[in-house]
Amino acid sequence: MTRKKQKRHSDRHDLAGEYRYGDSGQIFLLVIFIITWITDSFIFHFSCLNSVRFTFLFRLPISLVILFFSGYFAQSGLKIIFGKIRENPEIVNTGVFNIVRHPIYLGSILFYLGIIVLFPTWASIILFVAITAFYYFISLYEEKLLLQKFGDRYKKYQKEVPMLIPFFRKKINNRPDNC
Repeated sequence: MTRKKQKRHSDRHDLAGEYRYGDSGQIFLLVIFIITWITDSFIFHFSCLNSVRFTFLFRLPISLVILFFSGYFAQSGLKIIFGKIRENPEIVNTGVFNIVRHPIYLGSILFYLGIIVLFPTWASIILFVAITAFYYFISLYEEKLLLQKFGDRYKKYQKEVPMLIPFFRKKINNRPDNC
């Protein structure tokens, strides 16, 4: 009696789905990042960046702003998606989902960036690149599921709202081709 492990919200018909190892991958990368960042920043100092140009007091407010937006995107996205069950599946394009298509992942990426700004190390920057690539990969996977579920409506949403980086919208040109 072998059962496939299901996601905890697999019974939600209004959601398109997630990458099977998305949650465990995120936890694994978070643990690796924290261990590496703490040991490098505070214990061994293997790859700490010289921060003479930008003192801690200069980096602190920048980091706090990034961490604020991290929490805003993640919390708002989670509340919109998991705050209510939609009777009819629909493309969610309100709130933070009108800014980016994957605000929860953007919030996670900004969290790592905020920590790195505060205490930068080469090791944490390298891990940040790997973590960002992982979030991009699972975003692409989920986009395929959303395209299967919503088709052309989701393609239109993709053209209107950027995937992970706000303010980089594709402009929809309503002019005739010869203009």
